Amino acid sequence: MEVMSVSVSSSVFRASVFDYCVPIRKKTVIDRKFVFNCTNCSSLEVAADKPELLTNLVKDVDWPSPTDEIPFWKRKFHTRDVNPEIPVNIEKDSDPMHVIHVTAEMAPIAKVGGLGDVVTGLARACLLRGHKVDIMLPFYECIQKDDIQELSLLSTYSSYFDGNWIQTNAYSGLVSDIPVILIEPMNQFFKGEDVYGGSYNELEAYLFFSRACLEWMQVTGTQPDIIHVHEWQTGALPLLYWDMYSYLSLHKPRIVLTIHNMEHYGECRQEQLNKCGLDGSLYATIDKAIDDRTIGHNPERLSLLKGAIVYSNSVVTVSPTYLQETLCSGWLASALITNRDKYHGILNGIDTVMWNPASVAFLPANYHAQNTDGKKVCKQYLQRGLGLAFEGRAPLVVCISRLVAQKGLHLIKHAISHIEKHGGHMIVLGKAPDGRVQSEFEALANLHNKGSTIRILLMYSEELSHMLYAGADMVLVPSIYEPCGLAQMIGMRYGSVPIVRKTGGLADTVFDMDDQSQPEMANGFVFEGIDEASLSGALDRAFFYYKEKPIEWANIVQKVLQIDNSWNKTASKYIDVYNSIRVRW
Repeated sequence: MEVMSVSVSSSVFRASVFDYCVPIRKKTVIDRKFVFNCTNCSSLEVAADKPELLTNLVKDVDWPSPTDEIPFWKRKFHTRDVNPEIPVNIEKDSDPMHVIHVTAEMAPIAKVGGLGDVVTGLARACLLRGHKVDIMLPFYECIQKDDIQELSLLSTYSSYFDGNWIQTNAYSGLVSDIPVILIEPMNQFFKGEDVYGGSYNELEAYLFFSRACLEWMQVTGTQPDIIHVHEWQTGALPLLYWDMYSYLSLHKPRIVLTIHNMEHYGECRQEQLNKCGLDGSLYATIDKAIDDRTIGHNPERLSLLKGAIVYSNSVVTVSPTYLQETLCSGWLASALITNRDKYHGILNGIDTVMWNPASVAFLPANYHAQNTDGKKVCKQYLQRGLGLAFEGRAPLVVCISRLVAQKGLHLIKHAISHIEKHGGHMIVLGKAPDGRVQSEFEALANLHNKGSTIRILLMYSEELSHMLYAGADMVLVPSIYEPCGLAQMIGMRYGSVPIVRKTGGLADTVFDMDDQSQPEMANGFVFEGIDEASLSGALDRAFFYYKEKPIEWANIVQKVLQIDNSWNKTASKYIDVYNSIRVRW
């Protein structure tokens, strides 16, 4: 359910506010009800903090309103005449290889969290370096076929599950210019309106998918150098490969596992693992796949993620700090310590083609480090579209997050009240899988969305997330733990200054403005505690810089816009891992 009940006071839209207009690239938008037109624009004032004249005037200013029948983020967007920022001068690797990613998510067609972004970004970076890359993904019923270019049936074959051979279709296509292979079983698996949460047994569906991918490689004679699996959903694949398919016809591939979040173990009963053709009882040992949390219980259970750690040739997690944290705590620490020699911490990147304020079509105005005028336009566009007041120098803080305990729910709630109390604006975008948490945030939305400073939008929209990152002055990531985190890096890509808790990948990417030990690294505001007072201190310091040190603030915006968190920068470390285990025939 999308919750966005907005009541707008007439004082929000004072006549004086419309005495100036902001240039927005003229474009045709269909399926709209309301369009603001600006016909008396001889000069333009962009923001109260820095009035200036802009010469690129347009006749039509396509302002949104909270009373529009179609929300502004659901308008039909058209590609603009802006060349996407494709990285140049990337040297091709001298010894290219074939990598197949096997994953439950891929952005943008099947994205729930950061996993989908990582898979797409890493795949694109390796393609640009001259490697052959495919992504194997379940053909979820919810995937929009129009989002896949050159979609065609590649092959039909059968794959084993629970005593039966299930007819399965494999489709090929392109998503964001990346080759994909979509696996569609002719049963109930992967049917439903969302990527997760269908009426089928998800664990069993992913057990089927893991074997179906290997079965497809076998029947087609496909022998990649690397099979790169992600998270618990594909954790059975390394077991199936080494204890079954490597004895059949697949001899060349080596397995890399990336763990994006240790919270999810892939808990599995022995009889469930039996359904994919393995003998589950053989893995119920401490040195294989027994779930350490269940030792001595009746029944003891398996962990697909632990099994994948043991059976993969190399294991990667998504930041150096998170690697150290996972070696010191958690149920998987023992397995990771035992396999320390093959365990690596590689910081994620972001897809700078997909996340590019200079070219993305969802923004009302584009911008870049050399000219940030468009960012001011984006902020005011958001404020008008959501019914927020936009007089004065009110800092706008956004928090885009799944509403789960890991993300610091009590800190997000505190931020809402603290920011409102201290004259700021805040927009929260996200939804909670837990009904109780969802209800709590629905109550907060009903309380705050009637005013003109806070908006709580219990939904997810890729288009709106681009607009929020672009319009924000600050992006808040108050996670209790965060394996890597993409929000802080995407925020910086869009010129929004991060406010983060010092943990995991946040500690590897954001460095405090007031840390005198490394001023050259300073790019945001960091707090360490999990208490509200620690967060308040970071927010207060950020607000002080924004309101009282405008020159320093402009400098930090310029700085974060130019930070390179691209996959091109970090993909070479994955290539090194691939090369360290590949077999050359």
